[in-house]
Amino acid sequence: MAMGKGNSKAKSGIPLKSNFNEWYPFIVEAAELIDKRYPIKGMDVWRPYGWKTMRLIDSHTHSEMERTGHGECNFPLLIPEDLLEKENRLVSLLKRAREKGVDPEELRDEEDEAGFKKEVYWVKHAGENELDIPMFLRPTSETAMYTMFPLWIRSHADLPLKIYQTVNTFRYETKQTRSFIRVREIHFFEAHTAHVDEAAATKQIEEDLEIVDHLMQKFALPVIISKRPIWDTFPGAWYTIAIDVVMPNGRTLQVASVHHYRDQWAKAFDITYENREGSQSYVHQTTYGMSERLLGAIIGMHGDDSGLVLPPSVSPYQIVLIPIVSKDNAEVVNNAIKKISERLKKIGLRTYIDGRNIRPGQKYFDWEIKGVPLRLDFGARDLASNSIMCSPRTGDKVSINLDELEKEVEMKLEAIHELMNINAMNRLNEVILKLPELINQDGIWKLSKPLDEDKIYWTSFEGNDSDAETIEKLTGLSFLGDSLDKLPEEVECCISKKKTNRKVYLAKTY
Repeated sequence: MAMGKGNSKAKSGIPLKSNFNEWYPFIVEAAELIDKRYPIKGMDVWRPYGWKTMRLIDSHTHSEMERTGHGECNFPLLIPEDLLEKENRLVSLLKRAREKGVDPEELRDEEDEAGFKKEVYWVKHAGENELDIPMFLRPTSETAMYTMFPLWIRSHADLPLKIYQTVNTFRYETKQTRSFIRVREIHFFEAHTAHVDEAAATKQIEEDLEIVDHLMQKFALPVIISKRPIWDTFPGAWYTIAIDVVMPNGRTLQVASVHHYRDQWAKAFDITYENREGSQSYVHQTTYGMSERLLGAIIGMHGDDSGLVLPPSVSPYQIVLIPIVSKDNAEVVNNAIKKISERLKKIGLRTYIDGRNIRPGQKYFDWEIKGVPLRLDFGARDLASNSIMCSPRTGDKVSINLDELEKEVEMKLEAIHELMNINAMNRLNEVILKLPELINQDGIWKLSKPLDEDKIYWTSFEGNDSDAETIEKLTGLSFLGDSLDKLPEEVECCISKKKTNRKVYLAKTY
């Protein structure tokens, strides 16, 4: 495993995490997660250490999908243009219905530039031949999947249908790209389900949120879960629930979302089933999506001035072993450390022996940047005392007896994960504040005190879209949406003064 050797110089060159906009891009390359030098903007090369981390994140998602009865599938990358137009018509119709406050069926089906049409990458030639029907690289897979659903769903016995895939999706991102956070080729997880009715689809949303809770515990990521405001809901959805992580600069990063579609897509794609009464009904659908933003959130939430701090659940190596050798004892120390590594592998732990011919201090620095949870140093003195020196990435170096190796190491890894969860939750609680009082002076709204730059705010809200726009302009923050946890008792809305138990979050977002 190749790593840099100019460690003392590199260490002094690491930006402070407090300067997040410099720290983040430096760390993702210094830790060898990706290489940004590929000649297409927003399409980074995954290096082995980064790809292994991402695949471990995926493995936890796969486990949750299998546990909840989802089947893994893989759909083609290319989608014909006529399917995109079908989606655009639906999205345009639903958007206009939402703006007019009417049922979509009351409106005429007009074509409009909507959906993903301006964001997709087009394929218009095959060799030297122009394609009769242009194709595009998938930005997501509703159109591809829902073309097939009518072929798979015939009766109520075929429901629920629950599938998922992990694939690359492509969007022509015009804003500034940032590794894992805003890219043009996205490592994307998506689950799609179809159900007999709205209530069954709603139960799926509840299951999805339970999955989110399990996964975020695994990644030590406390999150803000909110129902997006109507103007920030995907037009193809009845409602959207978003999952946000707070990054060190106070901006929120959406790492997952869950959509309830009702039967809107089913009507557009004619996805029906024979119900128990023998007549045809439209299915009700949901989607659940996540991306490599999860890795970006883990980097931002847990890293420090020395580099990454990876949860044991997703670290490519949970333990790195460093042999401390001299010419006289190299063979005996190396043989002993190999046996220690094998003992740990037998209980299912991921280990790596760093046998490079460089000073131990250089190795320490390399693995510190990479965020490996546990470092074990072993030399002649440790051999003589039947012990090994244990250094968690989170601190508290201690010597452990080799007779208790497996038990002690497992306890240390559990303690590291628990500490990361606690620290992350504390940081989240520290940045969420109550919005200062809004004061109306002669028709002009003002805040009772200035806002902090790097905070998330919550407030009680029972106003209209105009009230929300007033608050956003006044604060410079965006509505994340309604917390799923209501206020314990009704209080006055911050702007309309109506009584409400709605709690909304406001933040700067990525």
